[in-house]
Amino acid sequence: MLSRSDLIKGAAFALLAFVSTNGAWAQEAKMNLFKIVTVKDEIIIGLSPDELKALGGSDAAAVAHALAQKGDLTVWQYNVHRGPNGEMQQAPTAKIGLLANSSLRVEPYTTPYQIVPHP
Repeated sequence: MLSRSDLIKGAAFALLAFVSTNGAWAQEAKMNLFKIVTVKDEIIIGLSPDELKALGGSDAAAVAHALAQKGDLTVWQYNVHRGPNGEMQQAPTAKIGLLANSSLRVEPYTTPYQIVPHP
């Protein structure tokens, strides 16, 4: 028979493994959404933390600065779709190119839906 301390140690280990695995997945899957306002329309794009870091920051200003500095960026456009379970989710739909001269503003975007990471 297992002692009480063995049960507590086992439960603590299981909880630690669960939290660290889910925490790593949540961090890996976290996407940052931004609304790009152009002369013609508005689009939503998603960038991973690594993509934002490569652009030199973690906010809308970093995206706007990188776009102005480079002149263009290739990003994933996001739209709301129904997921496999029937619930609405914000998902990548196409890889697009942004041009600095047609973009007027970059702003953070929040959504009530689950965000699906792009490939």
